Amino acid sequence: MSTVFLFLTLSLLAITISSAHNITDILKDFPEYSQFNSYLTQTKLADEINSRQTITVLVLPNGAMSDLTAKHPLSVIKSALSLLVLLDYYDPQKLHQISKGTTLSTTLYQTTGNAPGNLGFVNITDLQGGKVGFGSAASGSKLDSTYTKSVKQIPYNVSVLEISSPIIAPGILTAPAPSADVNITALLEKAGCKTFASLLVSSGVIKTFESAISKGLTVFAPSDEAFKAAGVPDLTKLTNAEVVSLLQYHAANGYNPVGTLKTTKGSISTLATNGAGKFDLTVTTAGDSVTLHTGVDSSRLADTVLDSTPLAIFTVDNVLLPTELFGKAPSPAPAGEPVAAPSPAPTVASPGPAPVTVEAPSPSAASPPAPLTETPGGAPADAPGSVENSTTDNAAFHVNAPALFAVLVTVVCSFLLS
Repeated sequence: MSTVFLFLTLSLLAITISSAHNITDILKDFPEYSQFNSYLTQTKLADEINSRQTITVLVLPNGAMSDLTAKHPLSVIKSALSLLVLLDYYDPQKLHQISKGTTLSTTLYQTTGNAPGNLGFVNITDLQGGKVGFGSAASGSKLDSTYTKSVKQIPYNVSVLEISSPIIAPGILTAPAPSADVNITALLEKAGCKTFASLLVSSGVIKTFESAISKGLTVFAPSDEAFKAAGVPDLTKLTNAEVVSLLQYHAANGYNPVGTLKTTKGSISTLATNGAGKFDLTVTTAGDSVTLHTGVDSSRLADTVLDSTPLAIFTVDNVLLPTELFGKAPSPAPAGEPVAAPSPAPTVASPGPAPVTVEAPSPSAASPPAPLTETPGGAPADAPGSVENSTTDNAAFHVNAPALFAVLVTVVCSFLLS
C-alpha cells in the first residue's frame, strides 16, 4: 500500500513539474528555427502558447519563414503563425493514427474572432506513403504543407513538429495592417463605448493614443453601462488634468494581447504613470477570465474590440479608478467582541449628496458579450462557430502548480523519513 502511495505521489509530482513549458526556451536550442522563434516573441504569440496546457506548434525553418516575413507586415505574420498553433496534442504517432485518415484541428487563429467559417481550423490528412498533409479547412483549400520531422515533445503537454511551408487560409495574407491613423473612436463607438470615446475627444487624449500606436498600445475601454454604474465619481468635479490622468489610466504602452496579460507578473504601467508604482494596474487570471485591479476597484476584460499588432483594444466592465485620484479601497473592519451598551437616542442623519454619473451622449449600448472560448481539436467542419473551451482550467493550473509542488515535496519527504 505504501509503495502504491509513493508511486502515485511521485507521478503527480512529475505531472506538475512537466505542465509548465516555455516555447522560446525550447526553440532556442534549434538555430534552424531562429526566425520563427523571434517572431513568436515579436507578435506575443509565445505568451499565448505558454499560457496553455496542451498545444502543438508547427514550426517553419528559416528559409520558409524568410519567404513569409519578406512580404508582409507584423500583423499579417501573426495571423499566419496563429494558424500554425493547434489547440491539441499531436506527436508523430498520433499523426499516422488519425481516425478515417483526416481531421480538423482548432488553432489559435480561431480564438481571435477574425476567423469566420472554417478559417480558424486546419485540415490534417494522413496521406499515402507515410506522409501527412496540412491545409486550411476552408472549402476548396489544398494540403499545401507536409509534415517534415519531429522536433520536441513533452507528453502530453506540448509538441513541436516541423512542416514544409506555411498553411495559408483564404484572405489571411491580404488583411490590412493597422496604421497610426486607425479610427479608434469609431471602433469604440461601434463596441458600445461612446461615452469613453467622447471623453477622449473632448479632452484631447485621443491624440496621445493615436501617437502611441506605432510603438504599441493597449486600450481598456469602459462600456457606456460602466459609466452609469453606482459609485462612479462625478467626473465634472475633477480638474482637467485629473480627467486626462483618468483617461490615460485606461491605456498602456506596448502591445498586450490576452495571452500576454494572462502571463503578466507584477504591475502594468499605464499612459498616466509618472513614477514608480504610480497609476499602475495589476492583473489576475482565472481560467480564461482576465481581471484588472486598481487598488480601488477591479474590472474584467469583457470583449476584444481589436487585436492586431501593434494595437489591442478591449472593453472592460467597470471604469478603472486609480488610487492616486480616488484613494484606496476601504479595508473591512475587524470583527470584535459584542459590547453591551444602552441604545442612543435616535438621530436623523443628513443625507449626503446623491452620486452624479456621466450620461452617455447617445442611448446606452448593450452589455458586452463574454470573452471568446476555444473549440477543441477535431471539431466538425459544419460547426466551427460553436467554440468550446478545451483548456478552461489551464491558467489556474499553472498558478497553483508551485503550491502543489511544495505540498508534494513535503508529503514525499515525510513518507521517506517515517
